[in-house]
Amino acid sequence: MADKNSGEEISRSERKKFWNNDMEAIIGIMFVLLILGTINVFSSSFVLAEMTFDNPYHFLQRHLINIAVGFVAFGICFYFDYHIWRKYIPLLLLATLIALVLVLLIGPMVNGARRWLPLGITQFQPAEFAKLLAIMLAAVYISFRIRRHKQINLISPQGGLILLMAVLTEREPDMGTASIIAGIPLIMLIVAGLPKKQVWILSAIVLVAVAALIYIQPYRLERLKVAYDPWSDAQKFGYQTVQSLSAIGSGELTGMGLGVGVSKYDYLPEAHTDFAFAIFCQENGFLGALFVFMLFAAFTVYAARVASKAKDEYGQAMSMGIMILVVGQAIGNLFMVGGMFPVVGIPLPFISYGGTSLIVTMAAIGILVNIGKVGSAKDG
Repeated sequence: MADKNSGEEISRSERKKFWNNDMEAIIGIMFVLLILGTINVFSSSFVLAEMTFDNPYHFLQRHLINIAVGFVAFGICFYFDYHIWRKYIPLLLLATLIALVLVLLIGPMVNGARRWLPLGITQFQPAEFAKLLAIMLAAVYISFRIRRHKQINLISPQGGLILLMAVLTEREPDMGTASIIAGIPLIMLIVAGLPKKQVWILSAIVLVAVAALIYIQPYRLERLKVAYDPWSDAQKFGYQTVQSLSAIGSGELTGMGLGVGVSKYDYLPEAHTDFAFAIFCQENGFLGALFVFMLFAAFTVYAARVASKAKDEYGQAMSMGIMILVVGQAIGNLFMVGGMFPVVGIPLPFISYGGTSLIVTMAAIGILVNIGKVGSAKDG
């Protein structure tokens, strides 16, 4: 009788779970974010699409195509053992560097920047691929040093290649993406055990680099000045932040309702891309925003669990880097949209419109889930 009762308790416990393992949890979170993002992309873009293309579904149609491509990328990365990508890093690196150079030479100028390469009926952003490639390079270096019981150092051949990609991206100019390309590997090094002395040296280098980049592009200094008081220049450099805060505040507890938000009517620039979350808050309110926060928090927990169970040091480092890629961009975007960070053009994963960013993020999650699958097979 005791065994029967015990079996019933285990059965009830299993039925209460939403998923059977960490990988299913991550996939489930991705699906929910994709649904929320698709709804928000349409709601935040149909006004601009109608005015610009005479088709309110223009951005939604492109977004759905990007999701389809993203699922293909996710499926490929999920199916193949994550170690296989290590073999192709030289080829991927060469292609990415060529693409980053081509962007500077022939990329179309949009809002004073060259960030995209035309590809037939669409275009793609090579810097987004550089984010994932930078994580791969850092993971290779970290796993190599740990396996041989050697100290993690700030200077390495992989670090030089990552820095080169970041510099090419900054030249577009795109300081936000360049910071991600260089920043995530640096965080990975610190977590992996970079000596404290080198951490202090790194901090000094980062401060000097940021100051130099701000000096090179004076508009960045103006954005920094108004970051914490956007109303001091509400009609110019603080305009986006003021409009974003206004949209968020007007959503109150439950929001105005899907499609009802008014800020997308030419009040908030980049309403469907960098500031898509402001429209989301306006239409879904504090409760909707809280739900998104909880999804990213849950993703962090499950990604960390995958990293802790990874088969080897390379899988651990890759998992950590992908977690930082997704969650770090989310935090950066939320801080920017909430007026706690200067406007630097960081998208909110899944919620913001952006084809290449979405595809790369889904590919990265495919790799993350594969790492979890291989780790589970090892435990079994």
